[in-house]
Amino acid sequence: MSLMPEFFWGKSFLRLRGWSTEGDKPTENRFVLIAAPHTSNWDLLYLLAFASAYSLRISFMAKHTLFRPPTGWLLSALGGIPVKRNRNQNMVDQMADVFESSENLILVVPAEGTRSYSPYWKSGFYRIAEKAGVPIIPSFLDYKRKAGGFGPPLHPSGDLRGDMDVLRKFYNGRAGKYPEYFSQVRLKDED
Repeated sequence: MSLMPEFFWGKSFLRLRGWSTEGDKPTENRFVLIAAPHTSNWDLLYLLAFASAYSLRISFMAKHTLFRPPTGWLLSALGGIPVKRNRNQNMVDQMADVFESSENLILVVPAEGTRSYSPYWKSGFYRIAEKAGVPIIPSFLDYKRKAGGFGPPLHPSGDLRGDMDVLRKFYNGRAGKYPEYFSQVRLKDED
């Protein structure tokens, strides 16, 4: 059970900070949610506020050892999914298995993988959605306009470059808290 959607705090927090919502609430029950731009620690607080404002129960991956007492219960309540990060455990396969056993799952993946600039996004968000047979929904925080929200679902087509072109168009002009750290919307696999 998540602590976030049950509270109305998200709308109040966003209103007090001068932020607005854009885009409709996703209607899918299971999808990979891209969290971008990711340039600041503030992004997590805003992500949680937007999830609350849209009454969405989001989940995220975290190292399995973090779920031990005394704080493990809090990570679970916030939507944490324990994953084993070692050579014998493929993250894509683990998350596809979680999707397979879930009727409702919104898996947040910060595609940039870092708050610093990188020439490439990590491809995990795409590979998880592809293997699990679920759509990708882009979300955004635009600090310049103080707006955040969601875009239309993207079903991985197998045409990686074409799908990434759709995401490049969606994220064009979006500004993170530190715009110079927003990574290129590009995967190494495209080269």
